[in-house]
Order: sequence, then C-alpha cells, then structure tokens
Amino acid sequence: MHENRAYRDGSKMARGLKPTVDPASAPERALLVSVDLGTRRLAVPPSARMARRAASADLDSLDLDSLGDQEPGAAEKGGSDDAFESGVAEFRELVLSAGAEIAAEVQQRRGRADAATLIGSGKVEEVRAVAESSHADVIVFGQNLTPTQLRNLENALPGRVIDRTQLILDIFARHARTREGMLQVELAQLEYMLPRLTGRGREMSRLGGGIGTRGPGETQLETDRRRIQRRISTLKGELESVRRIRSQQRQRREAVPVPTVALVGYTNAGKSTLFNALTGAGVLASSRMFATLDPKLRAIVLPSRRKVLLSDTVGFIRDLPPTLISSFRATLEEVQKAEVLLHVQDCSSATREEHRAEVKHVLAELGAGDKPQIEVLNKVDLLSPEEQEGLRSGHGRPMAISARTGMGLEDLLERIDEALQADPMVEARLRVPQSEGEVIAAIEAGGVIRNREFEGNLVFLKVSAPASLIGRFRRFATLPK
Repeated sequence: MHENRAYRDGSKMARGLKPTVDPASAPERALLVSVDLGTRRLAVPPSARMARRAASADLDSLDLDSLGDQEPGAAEKGGSDDAFESGVAEFRELVLSAGAEIAAEVQQRRGRADAATLIGSGKVEEVRAVAESSHADVIVFGQNLTPTQLRNLENALPGRVIDRTQLILDIFARHARTREGMLQVELAQLEYMLPRLTGRGREMSRLGGGIGTRGPGETQLETDRRRIQRRISTLKGELESVRRIRSQQRQRREAVPVPTVALVGYTNAGKSTLFNALTGAGVLASSRMFATLDPKLRAIVLPSRRKVLLSDTVGFIRDLPPTLISSFRATLEEVQKAEVLLHVQDCSSATREEHRAEVKHVLAELGAGDKPQIEVLNKVDLLSPEEQEGLRSGHGRPMAISARTGMGLEDLLERIDEALQADPMVEARLRVPQSEGEVIAAIEAGGVIRNREFEGNLVFLKVSAPASLIGRFRRFATLPK
C-alpha cells in the first residue's frame, strides 16, 4: 500500500548530540515530514532496473526483449519523483523563511492518507524517535492536517505540531508591516483555528447530555469559541473599512485616467526585484518566500510618455490556503482592477510550467483569469547562452528579461505600451501659438513630438500622445495635410 523513505539528518544534533548554543537565542529546530499522497510506488522488476542502469550506457548492450516485463506505470514514476522532490524543496524553503533551523527530515510515499494520523501509526513512532534524537522543537508537516489528525499527532509526538497552512500563516505574520496586512493575517489565523478548537477541549465540555457531561454553565472551549467568533466579526468589519478606503482611493485615481499594471506570479519569481528595477522604489527584494506581503504602488513612465501605476503584489504558491485568499481579497483587488497583468516567472526553475499553471488557477479564482497578460520570463541571466537564445522575445511571445541586470526591460516597457487599451495612443497635428508655452510643455511631458515646424507666431506639431491628452487640447487640432 505504501513505501516509506528513511529520514535524513539535518545536522549533527540529529544523531543525538546535545545543543551547544543558548536555547534562548537559537532558532527553533524543525523536523520536516513530507508525504507524497495518491501515488503508489510499484515494485520494479529486474528487467526495468536493468533498463535504468543501461539508460546511459551503450544501447547495443541492452537486452531489449526484457523490457516487455516492465510493469505499467513504472517508467512514468520518475516524473512523480521530480514533482515530489520539487515540493520537498519548496517545503524546506518555507520552513527557512519562517526562521526555523532544519534539524532532520522524514519522507514517506503513501497510496492514501491515514484518517487518524495522515502517516500511519508505524510512521508516527519513527517520527517520534527522530524528533527526540534531533532535539526538534516543532514537527512541521508539508500537507494540511485535519483537526482530528492534528489532535492525534499532538498527543503522540514530543513537540508542537503544525501543518502547511499554519506554516504559511506564520510567514505572513512575520512579514506583515501595515495595519491592513496585520488585520488580514490575524483574520486568516483565527478562521483556520476556529474549527480546530473542536475536540481539543472535548473532555472539558459540560454542556452535553449523559453521564459525566452535566455541570456548570460555559466551559473554556465554548468561551474560546465565542471570543474568536467575536474577534473574527470585528476584523471583518475593520477590513471592510479598509476596503472602502481603498475603493475611494481607486475612484480618485480613476478620475484621472492612469491605468494600473499589476505584477503577479509565483512566490520568489523576482517580482519585487523587477518592481525596483522599473520604479527605483527600493522595496525589500529577498530570496525568502513571501518577502512582499503588503501591496506597493508606484508610477512609471512608458516610452510613449504615458504614466501608469505599477503594483507589486503578494506571491502565489501551490495549494494556497483558502483562508488567505478570502482574507487578502481587499489586497488582491489591485489585481482584479488592473488593466494588464505582468505574469512574472522564474525561467531558471525546473518547475516553471507547474508554477505557471498554479498562478493561472489562482487568478481564475480571483476572477482575473481573462485579463490581458504579458508573460515575463525573469532570471534569464542564470541560463546558458544557448538557453537564452531559445527564449528570444517576439510579438505575442513571453518577454525574456533579467530584473537583476536590466536585460530586456526597455522591450518590456514597449510591450506594456502596446497592451494598454484604455486611453490609447493616437496621432494628431496641432497648431499652437508660441504664447501657449504651458500647452507645449504639457504635450512634451505627456506625449512624443514627431515633428515641429514654426510659422510666424505659431508652432505646428505632429504628436503621438494618449487620447485623453489630445482631447484636452483639441481646440488646437488641425486637419491632416
């Protein structure tokens, strides 16, 4: 039914050595438990093992007749292994981003989850032994745990137990800086915690029926539940106020036609580095996951002289907790209201296509899946010259750039110019008196002057500018010659 993988020590401490640093100043030591569910590892017959050993050898020495004995699906298992290893690497990065130190790891492959503990009673005993020998403070599961599984594991293991959602929420709490971000994280944490109170204090309940359940009034469990529900209601009200303020700010921006372009993408794809490269804002750009939590807005000027607002948003991740999507809806409205999305992807990642599909899935959930998108392949400087040549940008193709070195950024700005539909660029001929210096200055600032001729006290201009700017000065318009 399932196959277990042996754990790997994260340090000498995992082999039973005592810590030599002050526990008060040391980071938490985490034991990582990764489980690959839904994929049964089939027994590999000798013929298949021979084929694998010969894969890199001379094909003439391979007994091709023996390949017919290979079990169905065995050849395809490598793709599943790649996906599992990619998920484990991402899991490690999440734990490091939370500020923990990896003490040891336990990995398991199962056909299906155990309803009581996710990993089965035998594996629970192994995890307990590893946690004790590695002096782990917290046992982190790479999957989400049901309330029952969480309670059973807490009772069986020597340390705190958290799952993937709790881990991500903790990272968000570390990175929240604004009042809005803190409210959103607290709301998501409480909504996650509320159903997990059930059962944790079942032995305390005195409100049920039957022997041993009769007793005085409300217990701590019911008190905690009522307090959390009241706090959730309060947070939703405060976030609704934030949403109204954000909506009012957006309406004021929309009164002046300045379109918004939003950066979206998988976490750690380089969105903040690109945001800094285009705006010079100097926001935090880190290799740690979810370094950007609160949205940033900055104005940039395109080659056509049009101004747009560029928005940097929180990165997405596979299996993004639903509580986060709902809690951060006010922030993600910037994505919904943007005219164009820049889908930033790490082209050096072996799992780029998987990350791309995950981002598109989240955008569809947000109702932004049909918005115009420009796919941006970032970090091309990490590729070989041959690989870079294969990513040449063209009309309708992804843009190949390096936000770190600046490669391809000018072409990206031109592509944004082409993609904007609101306030399109138009060609016009204007006849402006030289005494109207402010008009000429405004046209030079907001558009591109293709030709300029003087006749008496008049200036004849051939310009390419946004339709809104030409509309402001249509009284100076002339018929084409």
